[in-house]
Amino acid sequence: MRHGLRTTLTVTGLAVAVLAFGLLQTVVDAWYAGAASASGARLVTRNAISLTIFLPVSYENRIRSVDGVSKVARSNWFGGIYQEPKNFFPQFAVSDNYLDLYPEFVLSEGERAGWRRDRKGCLIGRQLADQYGFKVGDVLPIRGTIYPGTWEFVVRGIFDGSDATKVTRLMLFHWDYLNETLRRTAPRRADYVGIYVVGAESIDGVASTAVRIDDVFHNSLAETLTESEQAFQLGFVAMSDQIIAAIRIVSYVVILIIMAVMANTMAMSARERTSEYATLKVLGFGPGFLTVLIFGESLLICAMGGAIGVLLTAPAAAFFKQVAGIFPIFAVSPDTVTMQIACALVVALAAAVLPAVRAARVRIVEGLRAIA
Repeated sequence: MRHGLRTTLTVTGLAVAVLAFGLLQTVVDAWYAGAASASGARLVTRNAISLTIFLPVSYENRIRSVDGVSKVARSNWFGGIYQEPKNFFPQFAVSDNYLDLYPEFVLSEGERAGWRRDRKGCLIGRQLADQYGFKVGDVLPIRGTIYPGTWEFVVRGIFDGSDATKVTRLMLFHWDYLNETLRRTAPRRADYVGIYVVGAESIDGVASTAVRIDDVFHNSLAETLTESEQAFQLGFVAMSDQIIAAIRIVSYVVILIIMAVMANTMAMSARERTSEYATLKVLGFGPGFLTVLIFGESLLICAMGGAIGVLLTAPAAAFFKQVAGIFPIFAVSPDTVTMQIACALVVALAAAVLPAVRAARVRIVEGLRAIA
């Protein structure tokens, strides 16, 4: 506390750096949230050429007959807009058995039965309902982009995630409703499916089941590519690899910058105490004692700054999620907290090395002459 202002500013800088590091790492985790929550027992079958080229609806029965397949559900990306372009959220036209493949989506039997009875009914995830204030019975006008026109849906149920890591910021409605409408308005686009979600009988046989499905359609007019749901999700994340890499680099650059600031603080502190170190040597304290003093001071300062940064990360993440609303899952993971603590420790040790070496080597006579 010889220079209280300098120490306070250093602790503040450390807290801000650790906080920024934690938030940036949380952004990266949020990017992978969908893939992280994917089931290892689910497969996705799509057109081998491109996701934008659909598969015939007749493929469903052929996929279901493949050895190792337990369930098959249809899913089409709808891509509509609610009221205005900024209100964009995922909408999927799915078959009635879709939820059988997603036990992590928790829905009451009454609401599920109500959805099945209403051809225009839709199901809303809890995160989406909380964001827009949707309630059961609301009528949602969705302006189609891939499928032109204004489509009206009635909210028949709101499903929750089985735990906080499950993404429920999406809307589900009947594939049959979409297909029947297309038969009237655009017959050539009817009876096609964007992807088939396939449930495997055993998680150990997922890879072989995927191969068998693709073999069924080998050399056909529409060959398939079947992969695990996680691999399918990571394919979308891979489109943003450079952005994610940049965020990671920035997070570590922040730590390097504060390391330089902390090293400068410790160097100045040690330089000002040169005569005191020499006096301690005269009294019989060895270089090891001086090293412990310097490392202890560095660890104490970094512990205070790091602790403040870690404690502020969770509230800051909650505030960011509420204000921005970009990521459906934006929570600080235990791994991120561990990395924050590790970074604070590394900064403390790295900043104290050079001052400790200089203090240990200081000569008594030269030290006593260095009177500030």
